[in-house]
Amino acid sequence: MTKKLKKGTPRRVLVTGATTPIGERLCRALLEDDRIEHVLAIGPKKGADSMPFGQNDKLTYKQFDLSRNRHVRQMLFGIAKDLKIDVIMHLSMHRSMTAKGARVHALNVDSLRSIIELSGRHPTIKRLIFKSDVAVYQVQRDLPVLITESHPLNMGGGAPQWVRDRVEADVLACTHMGLSPLEITVLRTAEVLAPGTGSQLFDFLSSPVCFKPLGYDPMLNLLSLNDVVRALSMACFAKQSTTIVNIPGADTMPLSSCIERWGRISIPLPGLALTPVYKARQRLRGTEFSYGANRRRFHYAAVLDGSRAEDQFSYKPEHPIHWPSSLS
Repeated sequence: MTKKLKKGTPRRVLVTGATTPIGERLCRALLEDDRIEHVLAIGPKKGADSMPFGQNDKLTYKQFDLSRNRHVRQMLFGIAKDLKIDVIMHLSMHRSMTAKGARVHALNVDSLRSIIELSGRHPTIKRLIFKSDVAVYQVQRDLPVLITESHPLNMGGGAPQWVRDRVEADVLACTHMGLSPLEITVLRTAEVLAPGTGSQLFDFLSSPVCFKPLGYDPMLNLLSLNDVVRALSMACFAKQSTTIVNIPGADTMPLSSCIERWGRISIPLPGLALTPVYKARQRLRGTEFSYGANRRRFHYAAVLDGSRAEDQFSYKPEHPIHWPSSLS
């Protein structure tokens, strides 16, 4: 039997990944919402000062390593049970493109599996909101530019672990819809262009000179921190809860315009030259951007269709990116 949240009832929310930029802003927004009774913030750091909000009676912060199943169980059947948590917002995902291995996979995928399985037997948890990513979608020349929720996923074995883990986690959440007693919502968000979010484009734009593929200028859709937090908050109270929803951003423009608005210099190079250039940049500067992982989206346009978000959540992007260049 599916657990149901009653419409209009206050929520008691657990947020994983609470010390990330998105997690911090989400916790702030939830604390300011009168419909939220309590926020349980989960992060990898010790101490309540990990959340720089000052004291708040509605906030509890706890440290757990979600890559360990034992910690997930302790979190859910310990503090979450004591606080009568009814909604989980799962944001915890390794943000580094270069991070690899079993421990990373455990955080990205196994933690979600444990949360779904254990929450299904939990006495108070009824809804799981999982923040997925536009990176799960396949991008190629013969596929539509406007991406709906039924668009093919990137199931190619040659993708880096950063992408493969996100696809696996997304599919895991989707396959449990209707099988788990939980209400499961998967939000596939556009790329959040902000520091600390794991944004590949943000890392790409961190160089004074940006090398782009010669002869290509794809359209990109980008999401602000304010809008991703709005979407997550709206999903918490949405009537339609077992669903997959795209969350587009307010900015849609060519790659060249992104570079220009960031105040960078754009230099086109043949595609074959870009992989070694950015591999060398990774080695010399310790940066994260991988041209190989972004090659298709730097060649072919991909824009999220937000029709379902508007229909089910009344979500429409309202907050554009704060572009540093005066051209914006």
